[in-house]
Amino acid sequence: MISSLCSGLLSIGDRFGGAINGAANQFWNAYRSNKTPSEFVQEMRKKGELILGIGHLIKSVTNPDHRVQKLIEFVKKRQPTPLLDYALEVEKITTSKKSNLILNVDGTIAVSLIDMMLHSNYFSEDDVQNYIKIGAFNSIFILSRTIGFIGHYIDQKRLKQGLYRHPWDDILFMTGLDINKK
Repeated sequence: MISSLCSGLLSIGDRFGGAINGAANQFWNAYRSNKTPSEFVQEMRKKGELILGIGHLIKSVTNPDHRVQKLIEFVKKRQPTPLLDYALEVEKITTSKKSNLILNVDGTIAVSLIDMMLHSNYFSEDDVQNYIKIGAFNSIFILSRTIGFIGHYIDQKRLKQGLYRHPWDDILFMTGLDINKK
């Protein structure tokens, strides 16, 4: 189980599950600097950088991510949401450019956690910055994904399924590449 869990966890990076911390950093710094959502979007465009926590390959304004909708609804019922509201204003701007540039689940988790920290009266703004600096926001994804990986492992063992090997010809997409060449 340990090796399965470790290999699954090693797949987490900036493009898969590792964007929560980056989104927290970007949104928090923009909000804390008193940039309007429009100024934030324009600044990121000028830098040629993606806004982490914005965008989805499949989901869009017309095909929303129901996890995000439920999370927003849950959070808004329980705490003040100034940073979430800021992120939703950013989303209005980005979706006016392209419909899949929505606030995604990583972005929603990031800004909701910051709102929760600040409005719990247990964390200061400096604490938020320190937690971002040490990468603590990604731990939320890692914890939930760990539970899922363990569940998959147990299911595979229970169902007596062998090690999954994806067909080689389905993953090798580069033509003319000799992988045996030294």
